[in-house]
Amino acid sequence: MSRVSVDEARELWQAPDEELVRRANEVRDRFHDPKHATYMVMRIINYTNVCVAQCDYCAFYVLPNQQGGYVLSRDEVFAKIDELVEFGGDLVGFNGGFNPRLPLDYYCDLFASVRERYGEGVEFYALTIAEFVFLADRARLSYADAAARLREAGVHWVTGGGSEILTEDFRARHAKWKYTVADYFEAQRAVVESGMRTTATMVIGFDETLDERLEHLQRTRDFQDETGGLFSFLCWTYKPYGTAFGGREISPQEYRRWIALSRIFLDNVKHVRTSVLTQNEEAFQALDYGADDFDLPIEDEVTQKAGARIDLDLEGLLAIPRRLGYTVEYRRAERPATLAPS
Repeated sequence: MSRVSVDEARELWQAPDEELVRRANEVRDRFHDPKHATYMVMRIINYTNVCVAQCDYCAFYVLPNQQGGYVLSRDEVFAKIDELVEFGGDLVGFNGGFNPRLPLDYYCDLFASVRERYGEGVEFYALTIAEFVFLADRARLSYADAAARLREAGVHWVTGGGSEILTEDFRARHAKWKYTVADYFEAQRAVVESGMRTTATMVIGFDETLDERLEHLQRTRDFQDETGGLFSFLCWTYKPYGTAFGGREISPQEYRRWIALSRIFLDNVKHVRTSVLTQNEEAFQALDYGADDFDLPIEDEVTQKAGARIDLDLEGLLAIPRRLGYTVEYRRAERPATLAPS
């Protein structure tokens, strides 16, 4: 099967569901058994809510000196990880924001303490690429040097979060204090070159155009061609409640169709993940549209503040893909091969 161009993807977006499903599953089946899906149980720990990025689609942040700001203590972080382990999970994502009062040493000390306490029994995604850019800038370090500091602290992963829609126009409209698209990929490349791994993410349902969505996919595929560093692609949907931007949620059908088009286009990324966090029960239908993996989150305050609903009945959730005919298997958090013991 030949690689799909942006123009062909634009035409495919107008195709009926049956065509998208067929094409998406042709790509999915190159990597995975047709009726087999994997999942993880994880927790996003929002270690601080103080942020100066001022993205208009965020309902979570407070500015420095505003009431309600917090930074979690190490014991509070440990308690959250311990609770995750009790749920049977083994993956933590750290996500907070651009807190100007937290130096790089704070993060390195925190991550080193997590690695020391939990060893390889718990894996963690340390920061997002967006936070990594901010920290490197604040520390006046190159991305390569900042990545080396994190790796020395026991970090194996820096997730691709903070991408939203990777076009300069989108960032100018909604997140002008965040970073540029060029910054994002330069930093992500440094993460990969350090020996750590990363992921690709995307959020849809703002005011982005189809061309902006396709530019995001094109940039992601190009990056993977160049580096091979993307373990997975996760797309979720914008939650508008309590945000300055507002708006309304897109339909589950549109989400599923975008998952399918993403699976077709991203022919060099092994895992396409569907978002239980933002789609809840509807997320599992995306397995029929080319997704092969998902996580069951027990907390993410960022999206919960904007209207996301967390369901802690994990067995009840897992029953849904099984009713759809899928065998589901727990996927342990993986250590990048470049960091594996010799």
